[in-house]
Amino acid sequence: MLNLTLRQLQVFSAVARNMSYTAAAKELHLSQPGVSMQVRQLEDAIGLPLFEKLGKKIYLTDAGRHMKEYSRNMADLLDEAEAVFEAIKGVEHGRLSISVATTASHFATRLLADFSKQHENINLSLDITNREILQRQLIANEPDLVIMGKPPQGLKVEARAFMQNPLVMIAPVDHPLAKESKIPVSRFATESFVVREPGSGTRNATQRFFDAHGVRFNAAIEMTRNDAIKQAVEAGLGLGIVSIHTVELELETGRLVVLDVEDFPIMRNWYILQRKGKRLSPAAEAFKAFVLEQAHRFIRLPA
Repeated sequence: MLNLTLRQLQVFSAVARNMSYTAAAKELHLSQPGVSMQVRQLEDAIGLPLFEKLGKKIYLTDAGRHMKEYSRNMADLLDEAEAVFEAIKGVEHGRLSISVATTASHFATRLLADFSKQHENINLSLDITNREILQRQLIANEPDLVIMGKPPQGLKVEARAFMQNPLVMIAPVDHPLAKESKIPVSRFATESFVVREPGSGTRNATQRFFDAHGVRFNAAIEMTRNDAIKQAVEAGLGLGIVSIHTVELELETGRLVVLDVEDFPIMRNWYILQRKGKRLSPAAEAFKAFVLEQAHRFIRLPA
């Protein structure tokens, strides 16, 4: 019978995830010798090395790859056990971990704030990040629920659309096209655009739109944050295409304008999703229902 501890598995998982003893130690707030000792004890318990060092890098051995999968399954079982115990306590207790796409942060924080007021004893964790990291989190089954645009392909998830997400074209207020109406898409073949990084849902949808219209899309400047895109557009570095939910303040204060372009806005949806088969705690079930029923109350769209 294997004589190992949950702490050893936790430390091993951190090293395997980061492929670095130093990074694992920082993540777990431990010393590097302490991390090395826990891994060594786990290796002694199974009688096989879990890592091998080549040069300055470490790699998982065959036994390490198997242990990584077993430790992930054990972590999932513990999460499921925790969810069962929280269910016994009821919806007014427990923890809730939500991850949100950066473009949804403007209304998602309002949603969580109102939900938190109604359920004061639930401990909330909110991570606002990009699409690539959201997909990694879903693969690792880390958050209870995710709010994002188009659900990732090739990953088994349960997704529910709860609200439309119109993408609009924004420009500085003094742009020559700012006062024109029904502008043909072909007029933008020579314009430069400030865009999100490759893989972004907004960028993918925009590229598909321009391809469908047979118009060249000049992604001249890449930004990793929507706030940076808005600032760049305001400064005159190019046009932008963003979710209308992200430009509420800029439109109200007259710092940006939405151009009246034919076939715009590009219509997408917001989804709330989870890994397929994931057992949600009562707190997570309550938040999911809250989003599906109440999300529209937290949206402020400009005229």
